[in-house]
Amino acid sequence: MKQITKQTEMQNVSQESSIIQRIIYVLFGIIELVLAFRLIFKLMGANAGNAFVHGIYNVSHPFVKIFEGIFSNATVSGTENITIFEPGTLIAMLVIGIIAFILMTLMPKSSDSSKKTEYTEHNE
Repeated sequence: MKQITKQTEMQNVSQESSIIQRIIYVLFGIIELVLAFRLIFKLMGANAGNAFVHGIYNVSHPFVKIFEGIFSNATVSGTENITIFEPGTLIAMLVIGIIAFILMTLMPKSSDSSKKTEYTEHNE
């Protein structure tokens, strides 16, 4: 019995989709984090004059602006600060999370392994 190997192929699986997935995770993660800071700062009545708080409000405003007015803001005045609950921020976080989930679902699955295909023929 004689065994002959006709062809051997080595194929490395592309890692491009893995890099794109990481970029999407990081980008949407940062947006969600900024929106979470905005929500917490508004709820805690943070000083908008503070540079960090002001920066968070400015960066997050474009994401929240399109959802403002769906529900009215709830405001509670205290002795030292004003607490604001913005439903628009929660809606923005939800919608952006759904968009990220859909994008990740549509991305092709990637593998970190190599594939080897070997064709053999047996002659008798």
